[in-house]
Amino acid sequence: MSTPSLSGLPIRRLTRGDVSACADLSEDRGWPREEHKWGLLLSAGTGYGIDDPDGGLVSACVVTSYGPAERPELGAVGMVLVAERHARQGVGRRLMHYVVEQAGTTPLTLHATPNGQPLYEELGFKVTGRAEMVRGRFTPGGTAPGVATRPATAEDLSAILRLDAEVFGPDRTHVITRLPAFSDQLRVAEEDGRLIGYAALWPNMDTHVVGPLIARDTETAQALVTALAAGTDRPLRTDVDVRHEELLAWLKERGLEGVAFNAVMNHGAPDLPGDWTRRFAPLTVAAG
Repeated sequence: MSTPSLSGLPIRRLTRGDVSACADLSEDRGWPREEHKWGLLLSAGTGYGIDDPDGGLVSACVVTSYGPAERPELGAVGMVLVAERHARQGVGRRLMHYVVEQAGTTPLTLHATPNGQPLYEELGFKVTGRAEMVRGRFTPGGTAPGVATRPATAEDLSAILRLDAEVFGPDRTHVITRLPAFSDQLRVAEEDGRLIGYAALWPNMDTHVVGPLIARDTETAQALVTALAAGTDRPLRTDVDVRHEELLAWLKERGLEGVAFNAVMNHGAPDLPGDWTRRFAPLTVAAG
């Protein structure tokens, strides 16, 4: 059955009720279903999609906005997908045009695969950095990092939010407060009773993803990863800013391998806000 003109199909807001359809779309493109991640993104962010008259979704994406709700300071775009049967027909371009229009003057950021990068460049996004995805079974070795970490408690949340705002920039309370339920582990690093880092470990298909990873320095980041890895028998996965060469080398020495590079791209801002030196890995490349 032929589909009506794709350009005439309306773009609508997605809700948590669309998790299964979004996961179907992921699977259609050869991605893992990632229902757990879709659930978080559609709760904390704004999903946009185009329904296929024949069933399912033609296309989908999610924008997670940070800062005041009435005037966001940054929007992170992720999970931009077009069904295989509708690929190369301008659907992704149309959806992204819509996202950029909806954002208005709010700067946007995203992680682009090599395949997606030309489209985003056409829309005015510029490459401002790179991240490397590493994956594998973590094997402790060498001298243990000398930084104390422990499981986070409810009492730590306000300190985590303060540190996150310092490092990330715009307020993302609506995402960070979802971490205890979303993650299998949430840990903090301390020095003299002061929070100097935090990290979460969350389930994604057959792996555990480390993110966000916020730390005062590389040693603190290593201590958090080591502690998180000790609590899982799954392979780890994380996306590290390539400027953190020391952490990447350390992870590879301990069994993780480079899987892919993504370009970090921005629209409407020359660079990301916050302090990149303490921002080692995002919650997910789909949400920053």
